[in-house]
Amino acid sequence: MNRKQNIIKTAINEHVIDHNLTAIGVMDLDGLKKTVNDAYAAFPANFFHTFAVKANALVKVLEPLREYGMGAEVASPGELLIAVTAGFTAENIIFDSPAKTLQDLRTCIKKGIALNIDNLQELERIDALMLEFPESTSIIGFRVNPQIGGGKIGSTSTATATSKFGYALVDGDNRNELISIYKKRPWLKSIHTHSGSQGCELSLMAKGIKIITELAEEINSLVGLQQITRLDIGGGLPVNFSSEIIKPSFKDYADILKAEVPLLFTDKYQVKTEFGRAIVAKNGVIITRVEYTKNSGGRHIATTHAGAQIITRTAFLPKSWPIRVTGYTTKGEERTAQTSEVVTTDVAGPCCFAGDLICSNQPLPKLESNDYVMVHDTGGYYFTNHFDYNSLPRVAIYTVAGHDDDLTIECIRQGESLEDVLNKM
Repeated sequence: MNRKQNIIKTAINEHVIDHNLTAIGVMDLDGLKKTVNDAYAAFPANFFHTFAVKANALVKVLEPLREYGMGAEVASPGELLIAVTAGFTAENIIFDSPAKTLQDLRTCIKKGIALNIDNLQELERIDALMLEFPESTSIIGFRVNPQIGGGKIGSTSTATATSKFGYALVDGDNRNELISIYKKRPWLKSIHTHSGSQGCELSLMAKGIKIITELAEEINSLVGLQQITRLDIGGGLPVNFSSEIIKPSFKDYADILKAEVPLLFTDKYQVKTEFGRAIVAKNGVIITRVEYTKNSGGRHIATTHAGAQIITRTAFLPKSWPIRVTGYTTKGEERTAQTSEVVTTDVAGPCCFAGDLICSNQPLPKLESNDYVMVHDTGGYYFTNHFDYNSLPRVAIYTVAGHDDDLTIECIRQGESLEDVLNKM
């Protein structure tokens, strides 16, 4: 019996999932620890790996990641709050939101949280704050868009010519302007790029990292000392969703980086990564019960309780985010071609729109009512995402009633600033 089958049998036998609780997410913490260890084993000691909290914003997952030696990369005030709740300290957090408010920036600089500047208007705010907090221990850098192009999934490509993220390095005289910015500000000690994600080739990612490494070397040379001491090479490692095989591996990535940017593998710079999906995806699964089955137009349809509400990316972009499913009997035994008839199947979710499908037109061993379906590789960006107001401290919720000329607006949930929330902890 493999580990996943053991997990589903245990969930069924201990009534973790049943007729009442019909969809669960499961994280394998032993697998998570091995993945983190694999990441550290692939790189030398000057690399420090942070976890992109957006990939799995669950405190009970972040806590062991912290214990396993990872830092936290956050991209919103809500993620920062969750990271602090999970026990990450200021020196091990980096804040990357492209929409930081003045209060966000003040909180980070006051508390010594590292951050990456997205644009020149944000730089103006930080200039003023550095006068207010001249002893700040925040490691501050610019997010640079090397404009090297996108990967196979346009919506997750962050280094295109028109990307919304970072400082466009190739436009006009921007490169020289950025060098001048660093020369005038000795507190700019880091430089950051996020050149890859799912659908991006490792060679493309390495190209972007090589560009900012060369830029850091040029800035340090012109300044006459090593002002930039940290290279933040954000960007996730792509994940293989088509099988259990882990490819590319962290070692594959390290080998390409060592060949293309060997300076990273010396002690000259601290190098920070921001892995997310590659850390958690294969260590999590969704298990859901099949409520009903039927045939329609020659297609076998299995309706489950896991769909667009927790498998959002696949439901809305199935070609970009296809995922594997495996059927199990009520006793947790895997349905295979040897034990069940293989039929063309749609595995559907519970939401009331036609595209709410986990997979479509797939040959699968025939599922029956009350069976279970395991949805593989869903430890990141699936059941772990919380796109709701509880993760956003600035959001307030109001009700409104009355005629247009006499409206009554009542607050039912008060928004809070990030600093207010952190000061309560």
